Amino acid sequence: MSELPADGSAANGSAGELPLTTGALARRLGVAPTTLRSWERRYGIGPAVRAEGRHRRWTRRDVALLEEMCRLTASGVPPAEAAQVAKGAAGSHAELVPGRNGTSQAPGALPLGDVRQECRGLARAAVRLDAPAVERQLADAVGQYGIVVAWQEVMVPTLHAVGRKWASSGDRYVEVEHLLSWHVSTALRRHTPLPGRQVDVSPVGPVVLACVPGEQHTLPIEAFNAALGELGLPTRMFGAAVPAEALAAAVRRLGPAVVVLWAQARSTASPPLARHLADIRWGVRGAWRHPSVMLAGPGWSGASTRGSIRPVTLMDAVDIVSEVYGAQR
Repeated sequence: MSELPADGSAANGSAGELPLTTGALARRLGVAPTTLRSWERRYGIGPAVRAEGRHRRWTRRDVALLEEMCRLTASGVPPAEAAQVAKGAAGSHAELVPGRNGTSQAPGALPLGDVRQECRGLARAAVRLDAPAVERQLADAVGQYGIVVAWQEVMVPTLHAVGRKWASSGDRYVEVEHLLSWHVSTALRRHTPLPGRQVDVSPVGPVVLACVPGEQHTLPIEAFNAALGELGLPTRMFGAAVPAEALAAAVRRLGPAVVVLWAQARSTASPPLARHLADIRWGVRGAWRHPSVMLAGPGWSGASTRGSIRPVTLMDAVDIVSEVYGAQR
């Protein structure tokens, strides 16, 4: 996919960032460094500049050419043919037609808009169904920014772009969305500390996280779980569509300080369930304890539930839970 302006300058980039090393360019494009070296060896798509010691340095023109190569191969064009077309387009810019916002509107490009450069590399890897590259891009984002920023500024914009492309393409990109969602979930779980590495906050119970009955969208609450784990707070994740009876039983057994209920759609949000969980008590008479109930997700929009917590962003939710635990410990 081509996401560069027609003059070859990268979004969020500056003249000081170029020329690029092979590793930096591979991260930007969402491909493996070995792929770039293979394209250079097989198809003559190589860097215009070589520094001392024969290290590759890629210029804006090189980046534009490789952007087009990635776009063509992602749309199913054989690499050898894509290389010929890309080299021809690099000379004439015929294939890179800028839109009103200055980004390429070439067929196959995801509608990303003004986002971090990491989103572009991740989107390209996903469209190519390049699972190793997707996994590497996600791991790099979490390692560099942490869970909250990686989720809000890298994962979510890319997932939304894939969803919009799927909705406008007649199911053509459903496999891309499934692959990307799977690897996002894997990355979030991989970066969630094991229970043994979480701090002991006894006698305060763990945070209980669950989707309301009928709700299957779990990625946002998985991100919340990972962000809390990053802070060392204990959690119990119950996942999608938890029956009301099972959720109430878990709250009674665990005695959580906070119960997080995720609802993506208003049709699944259940204020009566939230009120029921908030009324569950434990402990001794005169010193009853009960959970704080956090209503997370757009499904709760417009719902009114006594005593519930309504965060606006993931960072807000993390801060609120941290404060609750700090007060109860």
